[in-house]
Formats: sequence, structure tokens, C-alpha cells
Amino acid sequence: MMNIAIVGATGLVGKTMLEMLEQKNIPYSSLTLFSSARSAGKEVTFKGKSYTVEELTEEKTDGGFDYVLMSAGGDTSLQFAPLFEQAGAVVIDNSSAWRMDQAIDLVVPEVNKASLKRRIIANPNCSTIQSVVPLKPLADAFGLKRVAYTTYQSVSGSGWKGIEDLERGEHGEGPLNYPKPIYHNVIPQIDVFLDNGYTKEEDKMIRETQKILNDASIAVTATCVRVPVPHAHAVAINVTLEAEPTVQELKVVLADFPGIILMDDPSNGMYPTPLDAAGKEGVFVGRIRKDNSLKNTYHLWSVSDNILKGAALNAVQILEELLLRKEER
Repeated sequence: MMNIAIVGATGLVGKTMLEMLEQKNIPYSSLTLFSSARSAGKEVTFKGKSYTVEELTEEKTDGGFDYVLMSAGGDTSLQFAPLFEQAGAVVIDNSSAWRMDQAIDLVVPEVNKASLKRRIIANPNCSTIQSVVPLKPLADAFGLKRVAYTTYQSVSGSGWKGIEDLERGEHGEGPLNYPKPIYHNVIPQIDVFLDNGYTKEEDKMIRETQKILNDASIAVTATCVRVPVPHAHAVAINVTLEAEPTVQELKVVLADFPGIILMDDPSNGMYPTPLDAAGKEGVFVGRIRKDNSLKNTYHLWSVSDNILKGAALNAVQILEELLLRKEER
């Protein structure tokens, strides 16, 4: 049994982490819930027991925790994750703060494993997660040269604020979170613009893909778009391989890979949409076809619940893998 803490427990991802801990029946002896001062004092029910959410302070990081799941933003993670680590905990962090640190593992359990060079593990960007899951078996089987992403990201990717903006738009009110209205609209900007014209979100997908697949030679580009959908992201993936498999060979490789649900029979109207993936754990893949404009190039369509596999579920799966590794020692 172990002592677990969740930081950001009242947020959309934090609440879903709790649901995943219960659904996966993760063993624990104590559970501590942390939040900002604004949310401290709230009551949260978990497995029939009421927990009072505490304000996270530096003193409370030395609480004998074995594992800490964090989803409270980059600044909070940079301040508190090292303190939890110094106190002996393994931190699984959902922010972007540690992802590109070379000493920190960036993990999608179906794709790679934590080396634990440090006791902080980073959860990748939500759209990256659902993209590298289908890319990994293709890379292993056929070699991977180039990837071009176009994302269609739901408002829940921005947490409660994104959902609020969509609801405000439905009532004719202006946005509070997004730079433009999202209701009846799409916004080709997620996060801030960088000097090279890409957004920070696009840059994350590019660099995280190379790190997770452990291959900096893969050419990656991305355009990330916010769409007026409550839950589940979709990613159009254009991929150039070293070999030239048939489409059927691609389907066989993808269907056999853990975490992928192949949903690809467009002649009968079978392809994944956000409504198919919302509330479900897997990465749904369809619309697989050859790109006739480029050699050895193919199109894939990936859809997944961004709060589940894209965040909370992936973090809990990392925890499950660490616990299994501990049992096997």
C-alpha cells in the first residue's frame, strides 16, 4: 500500500485522475488532495469517503508520499515537483514544464518506458499522445521519415475555461479564455505564437514526437486548431515511411498494437469521430489511405478523449506500469 497525492484535484484533469484511480482499483493507504488557495477547503468524495482539499505549500511536500500526480500548471510544477522528488516521491506531471528536459522521461506507456533518471515523469501533450500511439508500430514495422499533423482540438483541452467559453458563445456572450469566439467557429491558434510563426502547441507536438520516439531525425510539422467540440481531440496525420507497405499491411500492424481501436470501413460509414471517442480509453484510428502525391506516404485519422488518454488516464497508466515494475523486483 502507498501514499498518493493529487495536485490540482479540483481541476478537470485532477477530477478525472481520481476517477481513473478508482476505476483501475489502484491500491493506496492514504490519499491527499491539493489545490490552489482558491479551491482549498472544498470537499471531494472518493470511494465513498469525503476528503477536504488542502492548499499546497512547500511544507506539505514532505508528507511521506510515494507517488504524486500533478495537473496544476507549469509554474506550480516547477516550484513543487522537485520538492516532492527530494522528499522521496515519484512525480507524474501533466504540465509542459518538464517535457523537454533531457533528464526527465516523457512517457506514453504503450510506446516507451520511464528510465527514472529522475523521480519526475512528464505526461506528454494530449494531441501528441494520441498521435505517437499509432506512429510507434508504423515506425517499428516500416521506418518513419516524416510526420505532418493537423489537429482538431476540443475546448476541454483548455479545462473548465474552454468549456465555459463554448457555453458562453451558445448564449451569445463573448469569450473569456480564447482570443476569438469558439462557438460556430474554429481558431487556428492554440497557445502563443513563437518567432518562427508556429504556436507553442505546435512546437510541443513537433519536439515531443521526436523525444518520445527517440529519433530527432524524424521531420515533423504541425498546425493546431481549436474546434467547437466539448470533448475528444482529432488529429489528421500525414506520414512518410521508409518502406512502402500496402494499406492493408498498415491496418494489420495498427490493429495489433495495444491501445488502438481500428475503426476503418468508410464505405460503410465507419470512421471515428469525437463522439465515438468521448468517455472511452483507447486511441481510435481510421481513414487510412495512401497519399498519392508523395512516395511512401499515408493518411491516418486519430481520435481520442483528451482528458482520458490525453491526460489523466495516461498518467494513471504510467503509475500502473511503475507499480507492476515494483512488484516484479
